[in-house]
Amino acid sequence: MKLELSKVVQGCRLGVLIGIGKTGQHSLELPGCLLYTRCATVPHLTQDTLHTLTYLPAGAQVALDGLAEHHEVLEEFKEGVRKFAGLHDTALFCSLHDPATNCPTGHVTNKTVSVWGSGGRIEMTAARFIAMQAVIQPDCYQSMADGETWQTNTSRKRVHKAVNRTLAHLDECLTLHHKTPQLKHTEVFGVVEGGDILEERVRSARETAKRPVAGFVLDGFQSAAMEQELRGQLITAVTAELPVEKPRMLQGVGRPDEVIACVEAGVDLFEGFFPFQVTERGCALCFDYNVTPDPEAAALSPPTVLELNGERPAVEDPKQNDVGNTGTMTQFEINLKDIRYREDFRPLVEGCGCYCCKNHHRAYVHHLLVTSELLAGVLLMLHNTAHYLGFFRALREAISHERLQDFKTTVTKVDFGGRKQLH
Repeated sequence: MKLELSKVVQGCRLGVLIGIGKTGQHSLELPGCLLYTRCATVPHLTQDTLHTLTYLPAGAQVALDGLAEHHEVLEEFKEGVRKFAGLHDTALFCSLHDPATNCPTGHVTNKTVSVWGSGGRIEMTAARFIAMQAVIQPDCYQSMADGETWQTNTSRKRVHKAVNRTLAHLDECLTLHHKTPQLKHTEVFGVVEGGDILEERVRSARETAKRPVAGFVLDGFQSAAMEQELRGQLITAVTAELPVEKPRMLQGVGRPDEVIACVEAGVDLFEGFFPFQVTERGCALCFDYNVTPDPEAAALSPPTVLELNGERPAVEDPKQNDVGNTGTMTQFEINLKDIRYREDFRPLVEGCGCYCCKNHHRAYVHHLLVTSELLAGVLLMLHNTAHYLGFFRALREAISHERLQDFKTTVTKVDFGGRKQLH
């Protein structure tokens, strides 16, 4: 696996991650995101419906907590979770936890971490963790880590211990990894911890960079964990300590404005859980990200990003839309359960090329939601995934044409009944 950078603009790294997978046939444009899966399947979608979407990323994320209780089945199957789940040619990155699921804290020790399946807590030693990776057979995976220091008011002593534990876990995992034949062509990503303490973040980054890892996972920066300004400062300090030739993946951040800020701080890769959360809220992504890089080029070729034709999503008070593990409604989506869409016969987004927007309208999706029809999740997941991937394509295009500021302004503008606000 090799990262080829083509441009760095205002801290944003534009490039391609090549040579991914056992055969080295996959590549991933950066900045980008992985496909989010649960038990190795994109929620609500079959492979056939998923592949109605264009520009799908070559990589998907699977979470250990969703697969750990199936260890014996996968061990008996012997051919890995990719073939088990019918993912075919997709490259797999295995994370420790599902980013869209809240995990109980207080179950990390010097020798173990815990994941939570449907049957409860599963304790992992390094040996058991590596054995799980051997039967999952991912192309990349993150090492074990103590990621429980993102809560506010975590003491400096506890954060220091978490960094030490994470480094110790990484060393043990690397030792066992190199002794496991099934992982011969699999890459390990080291995890950077440190809570909200700058010195510990820098120490964690420096020490992790000394290890023979293929890339880095920046953990503990979840949207609910800290303010965006502090997150940006810490990530900037961390990425300054990491080698430029290796990818940086950020966990727990998916909101478009936060993604842009983190890309400016040097992040390359994100988890793709945000469209799933929006879908579970009964909402549709509906924000503009169209920035025409060059008027002459635009006249000669069709637009590569979606346009809302001047429309702005009507956003309800986010505080009234907190729906537990699916997160809080954002200014980038519309709530299709709202009665205002009962007779709205427009597509979810004008100009969107997804199956839902080409064949159905808001009123129909509203009807499906209020009658609890399963098709609602299918149509919303198709649209939200397409819109989110389009956002990343537009982000790369804006960086390439050095129009990032225009792109940020376009994405973060939201019209509340004619009143323009910036977020």
